[in-house]
Amino acid sequence: MTNHISQKLLERARADSTRKLLTTKGLTDFVSNDYLGLSRSKDLFERIQSYDYSQEVNLNGSTGSRLLAGNSDTAQALESKLAGIFKSEAALLFNSGYVANLALISAVPQRGDTILYDNLSHVCLKEGAFLSKAQRFPFRHNDCEDLEVKLKQATGNIYIIIESVYSMDGDLAPFGDIIALAEKYGAKIIVDEAHSTGLYGRAGSGKLCALGLEDHLFARVHTFGKAMGVHGAVICGSQELINYLVNFARPFIYTTALPLHSLFSIDAAFDHLSENIDLQKSSKDKIFYFNSLFNQQIGKNENMHKLESHTPIQPIVVPGNARVKSIANALQKNGFDVRPILSPTVKEGSERLRISIHTHNTEEEIASLITELAKHS
Repeated sequence: MTNHISQKLLERARADSTRKLLTTKGLTDFVSNDYLGLSRSKDLFERIQSYDYSQEVNLNGSTGSRLLAGNSDTAQALESKLAGIFKSEAALLFNSGYVANLALISAVPQRGDTILYDNLSHVCLKEGAFLSKAQRFPFRHNDCEDLEVKLKQATGNIYIIIESVYSMDGDLAPFGDIIALAEKYGAKIIVDEAHSTGLYGRAGSGKLCALGLEDHLFARVHTFGKAMGVHGAVICGSQELINYLVNFARPFIYTTALPLHSLFSIDAAFDHLSENIDLQKSSKDKIFYFNSLFNQQIGKNENMHKLESHTPIQPIVVPGNARVKSIANALQKNGFDVRPILSPTVKEGSERLRISIHTHNTEEEIASLITELAKHS
């Protein structure tokens, strides 16, 4: 076992792709998923602290799974509220988006069914498919022709798995075309809205609600650890689906429930965003400013090119682990918290700087970042 572990670590080191835990202080944030700045909001912090704990018994922890001691009126009221925000018949809380996706996809498809997933889907979607009894096949990213080829070969109940905003490329799924194919072949669509929740739609309901497409979907997963600035996740779908997950989704059945503070935090975050919905426009303005400056000062470049994105996720492709790490280190030395995304996390040759644009980034900070980037282009 020791030799096996040592060998795997040595392989990572030779590929210059070893992962390490780092902390940074005093750097300008261009790396976090705190797109709307809610995790640093003092107003939201104070709102969370203002909740009434006087009638609660379990103040610090939930004490067990939802099916044992961990359920509460607060949790069920929050689920009803979230179902309303996300225009869903019902909703079920989870401790994280990773766990929610794992639970949904591992529990619903059965032996003889088919899962078709976009090949740029997050690893938790792929692992959920792996844990299910269904056969599973990737289709090329956002390629509906390839998806249709796979749909024609699919058997049993068919599940199409996509993200609304893709976490590494920052682009959107072709919702209309995928919905049309799903209806043509009788497939069910599951959408991970992790990087969409909060940024779009009334009260942060996500891209699908903003487009009015929520009724065409089998299930959606919304997470709260990104633009919402807190933690946790929810699966939205029919009441029948939620009842099924309560009975058959192991990551729900056997996991200690979210504590009271997390429930209050989620509730407060959506109230805060509803009262500050102009943050969505501020985000779009900052993204437009970044894109405009990048195109003016760097533009298309063989050594450094930006994938087209109109979301806060701005990928700057810099091929090669060594080179992208070198540029990230240089940016950090100049005060910018920018991290490299290395292969094998992304395909070899598509290593990148994954820059996140936030409402709390000033125009001066954005301009300074692009000036530094231009020195390496």
